Amino acid sequence: MTSYMQKKETIKRDWYVIDAEGKALGRVAALAATYLRGKNKPTYTPHIDCGDNIIIINAEKVLLTGNKENTKMYYNHSMYAGGLRERTAKVMRERYPEEMVERAVKGMLPHNRLGRQMAKKLFVYAGATHKHEAQKPVALEVK
Repeated sequence: MTSYMQKKETIKRDWYVIDAEGKALGRVAALAATYLRGKNKPTYTPHIDCGDNIIIINAEKVLLTGNKENTKMYYNHSMYAGGLRERTAKVMRERYPEEMVERAVKGMLPHNRLGRQMAKKLFVYAGATHKHEAQKPVALEVK
C-alpha cells in the first residue's frame, strides 16, 4: 500500500476567520498554524503547502494568561553594536498587536522556505473588520 501524495495542482484552499477576542494567544496561534499547514485535511502532505488562508481579527483583544503582559519580552536586533531593542507584551499589544499575533503563529510553522510560503496566507487585523469578505470566510472557534 502506498501513501497518498498530493500535487500542487490539486490543492483546494479555503478561507477561515478566527476571532481572537478574549482567547488565549497560544491557542489562537496553534489553531491558525494547523490550518495554515493543512494538517486538518486528510490529504495533508508534509512537503507541499496544502494549507488554507487564515484571517485573524481582534488581535488587540487577545488574552495573555498569568503575568505575561509584563514579563514576556519581544526582541529585535539591528545587527549593529548596541542595537538590541526589547519590548514587553503590553507595549506590543498597544502599538503592534498584529505583529504580536503574527510572531506567535510564525513560531509554530516550519522555519524554512515552506514555512515562509505558508505564512504569506496569514492575515491579521487589530480590529473587528477585514477586507476579505468577498472570499466568504468560514468562522473557526478556538477551544
